[in-house]
Parts: sequence; structure tokens; C-alpha cells
Amino acid sequence: MRSKTNKRYARRNSKLTGWRLFGIYSLLLVISIPFIFPTWWMFTASLKPIEEVFVFPASLIPNDFQISNYAEVFRLQPFLRQYWNSMFIAILVTIISVTISTMGGYAFARISFKWRSKLFVVLLSALLMPAEVTLIPIFRLMVKSGLSDSFFPIILIPAFGAHAVVGLFLMRQFFLDFPAELEEAAEIDGLSRWRVFTKIALPLSGPALASLAIISFLYSWNLFLEPLVFLTEPNKYTLPVVLPQFTDTYGAPIFNVQLAATSLSVIPVMIVFIMAQRHFIRGITMTGIKS
Repeated sequence: MRSKTNKRYARRNSKLTGWRLFGIYSLLLVISIPFIFPTWWMFTASLKPIEEVFVFPASLIPNDFQISNYAEVFRLQPFLRQYWNSMFIAILVTIISVTISTMGGYAFARISFKWRSKLFVVLLSALLMPAEVTLIPIFRLMVKSGLSDSFFPIILIPAFGAHAVVGLFLMRQFFLDFPAELEEAAEIDGLSRWRVFTKIALPLSGPALASLAIISFLYSWNLFLEPLVFLTEPNKYTLPVVLPQFTDTYGAPIFNVQLAATSLSVIPVMIVFIMAQRHFIRGITMTGIKS
């Protein structure tokens, strides 16, 4: 008798759980519409003739598919070269930022040295200074150094500027919760501080590293002001600089071609986030591993 009652409760609970999940997913689907619609409109509008782009109400599917918009992207600009420029710069900035921020964050979290807290506050104060304030001095420095109209300032500014301080802060917060017992056990086994970092701490910091890599890649990929100031040759432009330059002979924007170029430019961002979204969410939500 008791087993039958338990089976009834189990069936009832499974039905309630099923309806609850259905309600949750339905609510999430409705909430996601305002976020999905602009992206869907961008992709579909990139396949429309220009006179159909701003038709109201907006159509979710093009009436006349115009694939030639994507061919125009490569005809009007050296887009493949500019695409490579953005990819090369973003990957290099990500590697440098992750390397420096990880080592600096571990040092500030796990190594005791004189004036550690004061130096960390000084670094955080860099976040209070807008990038526009330092842009002119950096520009004059690059001109005198002969590095203007090159990729050096586009790489060095994000990798060593205020954005690097954000990465350092993120990694420091992660390593603050790193179990001291693991370090002590490694030191007893004869590992140096560097090997403790590379063999113990670094492999366990995957979620934080993924979060930092995504943030650094997105920041560099979307960088607009610095490339606009330092670069003058179209072959060296990055995507954020070139996207507004798809215009006709009168200077009017060719919106369907611009949207086609924008659709191509978001593909790497979507791929990076989809591949690392689980680690990204874990790295953001947790401050570190608990002992």
C-alpha cells in the first residue's frame, strides 16, 4: 500500500516538474525575443535590397534575397585584409592580456611583498582616468617613436592600459580564494614558486582564464577610437573603423552592405562566446575555488 502511494506522489511530482520546466523555458523564450530580434533583423536586412531595409513594419524574412550585398562588401573595401587585421590584433591582445593579468593577479594575491596593497590601489586608480585623457600624449609619443600608422599602439594600449588592470583585478580575486594547502604541499615536494604557479594554480584557474580571454577578445575586437586615431591606410584598418565607410559616391550610407559587413564581423565573437560560455559564466559567478 505504501509503495503504491509513493508511486502516485512520484508521478504527480514528475508532472509538476515537467509543467514547471515548460513554464520556465516558455518565460525565458519570451524574455529572449528583445535580444534575438535585433540580431535576426541584422542578418535578414543584410540580404534585402536597400529600399526594403527600413520598410515598416519590418519583415523578418526578405521578400527578395540579395546575396550580392556580401560580394559588395569585398568589392568596396579590402575587407578580407581588414578582417585579418582585427583577428590578428584581437588574438595577440588576448594572449598578452591573459598572460600579464594572470601573473600579476597571482603575485598580488599569493606573494607577500612590501607595499603590495598600496601598489594595487595605485593600479586600480588607473580605471578612474578616461582613455581620451591619455590619448593625445600617447599619440605624440608614438609619432616621435615612429610607431604611428602601425599595429603597435593598437596592441600595446589595450594590453597594458586600463583594460589590463581589470583583468589583473579579476585574476587577483580568483587567486585570493586559492587553497593555501595546495601551495604548501607543492612547496614541501620541492616545487619553486614559478612551478607552483604553472603546475598547480594555472591549471585550476580555467573558468577565470576563459572569462578574461573572452572579455579581452571582445574589448580588442570592438576597439574603435585608437584605430581611428593611429591608423591612416585602409589596408591597416580594423573592422570597427571600416564598417561606417561603406558609402556611395555621395557619401550616403549603403545600409544593406553595412549590415552585411556587420553580420560577417560578429561571427568570430559568437563562435568564441559559444565555445567558452560555460567557463565564462562559471568564471564570472565564482570568485575562486574554495578549500
